[in-house]
Amino acid sequence: MKADIHPDNYRLVAFKDMSNEDVFLTKSTVNAKETIEIDGSEYPLVKLEISRTSHPFYTGKTKLVDTAGRIDKFKNKYAKFKK
Repeated sequence: MKADIHPDNYRLVAFKDMSNEDVFLTKSTVNAKETIEIDGSEYPLVKLEISRTSHPFYTGKTKLVDTAGRIDKFKNKYAKFKK
């Protein structure tokens, strides 16, 4: 194995899902500007828009996408360019 190819700054980092305020700790090398205190210890904080606790695939709550409306909008928009 090659020596000195892995980062040395693995540490516990708090990731916060901003859509439902869920916070979880995991090891990471990501740079963070903010910190958060959890159980009396301070951790670097990374804010996420979506995580396993809010993603529709994991929660089972799917959104209905109006594909018919999108297709109609597209056809109407580009109908004027038809020859």
